[in-house]
Amino acid sequence: MTKTKKRSEILYFALKNNKLKIGVTVLLVFVVLALVGPLFTEYAPYDYVGPPSEAPSPEFWFGTTIFGQDVYTQFVLGLQATFLVGLIGGGLGTLIGILVGFTAGYRGGFLDEILNMLTNIVLVIPTLAILLIVAAYLEVRGIMMESLLIGCTAWPWAARAIRAQTLSLRSRDFVDLARLSGVKSWKILFTEIAPNMMSYLLLVFILQFGGAILAAATLDFIGLGPTNAVSLGLMMNYAVMWGALIFDMWWWFIPPGVAIMAIVGALYVMNVGLDEAFNPKLREM
Repeated sequence: MTKTKKRSEILYFALKNNKLKIGVTVLLVFVVLALVGPLFTEYAPYDYVGPPSEAPSPEFWFGTTIFGQDVYTQFVLGLQATFLVGLIGGGLGTLIGILVGFTAGYRGGFLDEILNMLTNIVLVIPTLAILLIVAAYLEVRGIMMESLLIGCTAWPWAARAIRAQTLSLRSRDFVDLARLSGVKSWKILFTEIAPNMMSYLLLVFILQFGGAILAAATLDFIGLGPTNAVSLGLMMNYAVMWGALIFDMWWWFIPPGVAIMAIVGALYVMNVGLDEAFNPKLREM
C-alpha cells in the first residue's frame, strides 16, 4: 500500500469515527470561545464592575463574584490560560519524551541504560509533590513558569513508550538500508523512524496536553497557580475560598469546572477515536 493510499484510508476512517467527531467538536467550541470570547467583554478579570454576588443576567452573562467581578471575563481569559498551559506544558513534555525515547531506543547500549535509569528515577518521584514544592517557593508565578514546570516533569512515561516503539522500528529493513547507505543517525531518526511513528506521537501529545491541563488545574485549585494571571483552576479556588458553595453561587464555580472536565474528556475521546482510525484492528467498518 502506497503512503498516499494509506493516508487516504486513515482520513476516511477518521472522518467516519463518531468519537473523533464528538471530541473535535467539543474542543473546537472551547477554542472558539477562548479566541472570540474576550472580544465581548470590556473588563479586566479582577475589575470591580457590578453588584456583588449577582446571578447571571443580560448585563453579566455568567454573573459576578462576591467582589462584583465579572465571571464571564474571568472564564474566557481562564480558557486561554488553560489552552496555553496544555500547548506549552504538553508540547514540552512530548518533545523531551521524543528526544530521550528516540536516543535511548536507537542508540542502545550504555547510553540507553543511562537514559532509562534517569527516566525511571523521574518516573517514580511524585510529580505533584515536585510541582508543589517548586511552586510554593516561587514568590511570583506566571502561566509560562507553570507550563514549563509541568512539561519538565511530565515526559518520563512518554519517553518509555517512544523508546519501546523505536526499539521495534530500528531493526526494520528500511532502517538497516539507510544505515548501510551511510545516512547519519539523527537523519535516520527524523526521516525514517519518526514518520512511521507520527500517529503514535500525535496520540502521545494529546495525552500530554490533557495531563498538563489537569496538573495546572490541580495546582491552581490548591492556591499554587499563577500569581499574576487568571485561570479556570484559580476561579474554582477563589470560589471555594470565598464561600460560593455556602452562598449557592453556582455560576462562579460550575462553568470552570465543567469546562475543565469537558476539555479533558474531549481530548480523551479524540485520542480513542484517532487510535481507532490509525489501528486497522480497531476500526469500525
